[in-house]
Amino acid sequence: MLLKKRIPMKYVLGKIKVEIALVMAYTIIFEIFHHYFVTLPVDIPIAIPTMIGTIISLLLAFKSNQAYDRWWEARIVWGAIVNDSRTLIRQVLTFYEDPDFSVEASEFKENFAKRQIAWCYSLGQSLRNRDAVKPLKGLVSEEEIRFIKNHQNVPNAILMLHARDLRNAKNDKRINMYQQVEIDNTLSRLCDEMGKCERIKNTIFPTTYSMYIRLTLCLFILLLPFGLTSVLSWFAIPLITAIAAAFFLIERMAIHLQDPFENRPTDTPVTTISNTIERNIKQMLNEYQSEFDILKEFELKEDSQKTEKEAYYVL
Repeated sequence: MLLKKRIPMKYVLGKIKVEIALVMAYTIIFEIFHHYFVTLPVDIPIAIPTMIGTIISLLLAFKSNQAYDRWWEARIVWGAIVNDSRTLIRQVLTFYEDPDFSVEASEFKENFAKRQIAWCYSLGQSLRNRDAVKPLKGLVSEEEIRFIKNHQNVPNAILMLHARDLRNAKNDKRINMYQQVEIDNTLSRLCDEMGKCERIKNTIFPTTYSMYIRLTLCLFILLLPFGLTSVLSWFAIPLITAIAAAFFLIERMAIHLQDPFENRPTDTPVTTISNTIERNIKQMLNEYQSEFDILKEFELKEDSQKTEKEAYYVL
């Protein structure tokens, strides 16, 4: 994602370099024919291109607003994913009963946390039409990867594994019914947020709308030299090129924003957000593990003191 305050002009102009070259070539050819080959006046009132430019401005403003709304909605959804991922792991760490400080309970919580990290990465990769299974390696077991590969929707399969472990924990009486409902509500919110991302990804911006804007923009550029040549002469070439570049840049910006999951610099930074979630979850897990080790050491110390007292009384 573009995070720099100063965006290189090379990057900006590189998006419309073909359009700029075509406009400049057209205006140069027009000026040459106008000055050396055409004896009849070819001027038209400047009000005609002005009216068309006003219409284009309104259309581009509407398209830019709609595209930005899609981008902002995607960012809001991923903000909710951050919060619900933290909530899910907090619930698993605190709800899961472990009075004996067993290794089995510690592994259950660690696997659940790593699987949630994998879910975030796989969702981001699937939205970008990339391999969603690749980021799972090292985070989930080989058995779970085989299960996930049987599903077309990888993030949904990971949520299924979450639900399966939740059911097993309930059957083993590690969590009660109310705790299961709370954690399942968090999983439902994650599933809902996944669906919102897929809706944004799969809802195509009307193609005819973009086509009409492009046709109107081309008509505006074609008519613009007829209204400016008599006033500016050869100076019309850089001016028309600059005006056309401004309109093309706005149009291209809207096109990039309307799909925030295409792995472009202007997209929603799903990988960066997933990295943040991973750091937060691992910190929560490490803090839990540290507390677990302290409590276990304290319990062992108490058992040792109790054993010494019993041996003393026996003697």
